[in-house]
Amino acid sequence: MKTPSESLTVMTELVHPNDTNILGNLHGGRLLYWMDICSAIAATKHTHATVVTASVDNVSFQNPIRLADLVTIHSKVVRAFKTSMEVYIEVFAESMPDLTKIKTHEAFYTFVAIDKANKPIEVEGITPVTEDEQRLYDGALRRRQLRLILSGRMKVDDATELKALFVKP
Repeated sequence: MKTPSESLTVMTELVHPNDTNILGNLHGGRLLYWMDICSAIAATKHTHATVVTASVDNVSFQNPIRLADLVTIHSKVVRAFKTSMEVYIEVFAESMPDLTKIKTHEAFYTFVAIDKANKPIEVEGITPVTEDEQRLYDGALRRRQLRLILSGRMKVDDATELKALFVKP
């Protein structure tokens, strides 16, 4: 079993004029692209295999990122299932003149590890170490069940973890 910190990836980008919209804010699509790269690297570190993006969900846009801000993206695998793994991403923007740093976004990406024939392969599990890693690990099963329901690959009645949140025994 591996720990989330073994897949930790930190990526930094500078927001240039061609990265912004007419308001001078970073395009959401550009940020999602950077987040996909950073999280794919974390998933690759965990699996030592080729990975493909299976889903992007729960992207939370909390604060805008402006022209000339320094963007730092942190990603790490928080739970692994049979062939897939969930990666948690946090994004921070730092204003270069005064070095004010704020959290701007967070998200969960899911990746599947594949072999040379593009077939899914099994991935090693995760052992959370910190309280925060345990919280993310515990929530990953519920988020996975929700993704599977929304994609039509799981029936609501089979989502035991999700049902436990809403149905009292």
